[in-house]
Amino acid sequence: MRYRFTLPAVACLCTVAGYMVYRTEVAASDIHSSASASLEPIVGEEPATTAAAPNVPPPLTRRHATKVVLNIEVKEHVKALADGVTYTYWTFGDDTPGRFIRVREGDLVETHFSNHPDNMFSHNVDFHAASGPEGGGDASFIAPGHTTTFSWRALNPGLFIYHCVAAPAGLHISNGMYGLILVEPKEGLPRVDKEFFVVQGEFYTRGAYGERGQQEFSMEKALKEQPDYVVFNGHVGALMGEHALRVKAGQSVRMYLGNPGPSLVSSFHVVGGIFNNVYGEGGSTINQHNVQTTVIPVGGTATVEMTADVPGNYTIVDHAMFRAFNKGAMGLLEVDGAPRTELFSGRQSEETYNPGTHLQRVAATMDAVPIPSKPTGGANEHGKQVYTTICVGCHQPDGRGLANTFPPLAQSDFLMGDKDRVVRVLLQGLSGQISVNGRIFNNVMPKLPLTDEDIAAALSYVRNSFGNTGSVISIADVARVRAQLDGVQTLTNNRAGGT
Repeated sequence: MRYRFTLPAVACLCTVAGYMVYRTEVAASDIHSSASASLEPIVGEEPATTAAAPNVPPPLTRRHATKVVLNIEVKEHVKALADGVTYTYWTFGDDTPGRFIRVREGDLVETHFSNHPDNMFSHNVDFHAASGPEGGGDASFIAPGHTTTFSWRALNPGLFIYHCVAAPAGLHISNGMYGLILVEPKEGLPRVDKEFFVVQGEFYTRGAYGERGQQEFSMEKALKEQPDYVVFNGHVGALMGEHALRVKAGQSVRMYLGNPGPSLVSSFHVVGGIFNNVYGEGGSTINQHNVQTTVIPVGGTATVEMTADVPGNYTIVDHAMFRAFNKGAMGLLEVDGAPRTELFSGRQSEETYNPGTHLQRVAATMDAVPIPSKPTGGANEHGKQVYTTICVGCHQPDGRGLANTFPPLAQSDFLMGDKDRVVRVLLQGLSGQISVNGRIFNNVMPKLPLTDEDIAAALSYVRNSFGNTGSVISIADVARVRAQLDGVQTLTNNRAGGT
């Protein structure tokens, strides 16, 4: 819906529905519509310049307005939402989000909107960049098997959402019907080395996060604004692994960001990065510098620019962290280049910090009692103490972990397989992909300050708890593996030193 407000020519302070509203005198020349100015002549015609996420089409070089012919087809089809999870998406084109569209201020956008005959529902499109009833929602509303055409002038430069607004609009948006359109200012935008676009969306499923199989939309969760998935570019992992955003150190990067919602405000953040420039709320003017996290309102956009001078991996998140780690709002910016130790050293040293921990005091009171060949009473108390103090936050009290985030220990083939491997994990930490019970997990477990006794006890405990039945791991086992790792490290250091 579009509303028109008229400001009075006098200043006053009044209360409307419990809100304080300040009205001030504004010169008529300060408020005007672009439509009131002379429209640029349309010169020629060309197909719309578009690209699939996360790519952005190149900047426009022409310096005149033209007729842009834009074709959009709606599809209803099953696609992967997460590993082992499918969902019936409604999409503009093949994927969610729809393609990034790039036009110039003043262009006439002739939109051909088609609803595929295999679809079951009527759809339409609302361009937030269009000045007209429902952004084209009325003109484009069609049943399956029909095509409609309407045109609109791109009068205002900036970054805009487009989405389906057919009732109930929240359902259509939740099913994936959204994208971004950039209306470049007549003079163009400052050049950067790389451009990407990232759109955050929500999915409300009947099953819990990570529940395998085909999932259906849950209106109950949608009404409570409790999505199971909050993701970038349509599905979990869309910006991870081989799909990560990749740049070279020192390159300038512009990200066009969108948030169709339908419910949650986004707090967009790149861990370890700072936005040099922010075009707030998708406007055409830089309004802030040196920003750590920028807000993207529901139904809104933002544009950010940054330069990563230090190579490495930068995690992209919605800083509402449970969305990132437990609902999928996470991506990766990979920066390649030579180290810049004058800017960021990385880890310079590591040593044991031992002020006397609670675990050590517990071990001392046990008077170095050796671990029995089989945990007695259903659990080894030392191992249980280690687990409940350090491990339970990630792997949970029942050992089942967190779906798609932290792997289960309960009935885990990874835990119950190679004993030396799990000892190495606790001795040196773990990062990267692992497979547990046929599921892929990709997270980081830090190196923990545990003694050989702690490690032996903890592993023996978990290998005989949560439905597991396995052999214990002795202190001697841990010492043997530690010696092997120390030997490998010594050899590596000798080779690095040329000896």
